[in-house]
Amino acid sequence: MNVLVACEYSGVVREAFAKQGHTAISCDILPSEKPGWHYQGDVLDILTYGWDLMIAHPPCTYLANSGVSWLHKKPGRWELLDEGAAFFKALLDAPIFRICIENPIPHKYAIERIGRKYDQLIQPYQFGHPETKATCLWLKNLKPLEETNNVKYMKELLPDSEWQRGHYLPPSKDRAKERARTFEGIAEAMAKQWNYTF
Repeated sequence: MNVLVACEYSGVVREAFAKQGHTAISCDILPSEKPGWHYQGDVLDILTYGWDLMIAHPPCTYLANSGVSWLHKKPGRWELLDEGAAFFKALLDAPIFRICIENPIPHKYAIERIGRKYDQLIQPYQFGHPETKATCLWLKNLKPLEETNNVKYMKELLPDSEWQRGHYLPPSKDRAKERARTFEGIAEAMAKQWNYTF
């Protein structure tokens, strides 16, 4: 398959599909952290290049439920929400047969603009990572992911600071990048379970 991993600088999902023998290319406005095929630029410029599958991770800053209160507190947030939702919808409506779009739980205003709710909600602990981070998947012609290694039992063994590592990361210039990174267990499940041939 020709796989496009949109809005990914880490190379985690791209490399998971490459290991399964697919032609996988990541795309982001940032350079890739890992060697591999990467298009640095606007993903909207390459959506019509004959992809069989797209996994997309659009920015969630103005769409996520965790930030909904800022819509009523900071000027300009509604316009940024509209821009973010329009980009998300452009990915969701891309002329690609199979699509997965990943984002945190959205607020109701984002769902209204996107046009539909997510199809699946997953957690890292379902895929071998002892952490919580609710992740929503919007799916087109893809089966929901099946968990591969549920380690929820470890919640009793770890302090909240480790179980919710992303939430407790201290402020830094790289905090958003670290929180956006896809868990390798989830990337591997995507690559193995969505390993289609044409």
